[in-house]
Amino acid sequence: MDEGTGHSPSTTRDAELGSAVERARAGDEEAFGRVYRMVAPRLLGYLRGVVGEDAEDVASEAWLEIARDLGRFRGDGAGFRGWTATIARHRALDHLRRARVRPRPARLEQDVLELPAAVDTAGEALETFSTQQALALVMDLPREQAEAVLLRVVVGLDGPTAARVLGKRPGAVRSAAHRGLRRLARELKGRGR
Repeated sequence: MDEGTGHSPSTTRDAELGSAVERARAGDEEAFGRVYRMVAPRLLGYLRGVVGEDAEDVASEAWLEIARDLGRFRGDGAGFRGWTATIARHRALDHLRRARVRPRPARLEQDVLELPAAVDTAGEALETFSTQQALALVMDLPREQAEAVLLRVVVGLDGPTAARVLGKRPGAVRSAAHRGLRRLARELKGRGR
């Protein structure tokens, strides 16, 4: 919690994002730039986990659609992150269908995996090895588990929002993320870390 405000850092970031989205919807180009800077790194991290080295191309397609449809978006900062993740996922799946390739891992920048401050299973598992190793391990997970982990940990979506992005029930996404994180923890333990 932020002292004096009673809000957690993620709540404060979502409120800032929501405010910037509203200004961007009204045509404020500077606000759109702020929205982009707040969302793009995590979205790119998610896309790298799904489409590998083609992530920047897919992200560009997604951002064109986001900019085009921004006027139709209704919601808050957290809702905007979910909406953009849904668009990015659809563009990624279209890309994979066109390329007819299996998702392949790529290198993530260190700042993409900015984990929440509270101790959680994801944090414990991911802070013990490098980002590149993390992505390689995540991509070895079954696709359902990998996407759940990427959306929850890299993009930072809550369970219900990640479920909407994936078109699944929240319980199924929580379960997939939990199974994936447990599998990662076992893998790390097996490697003697």
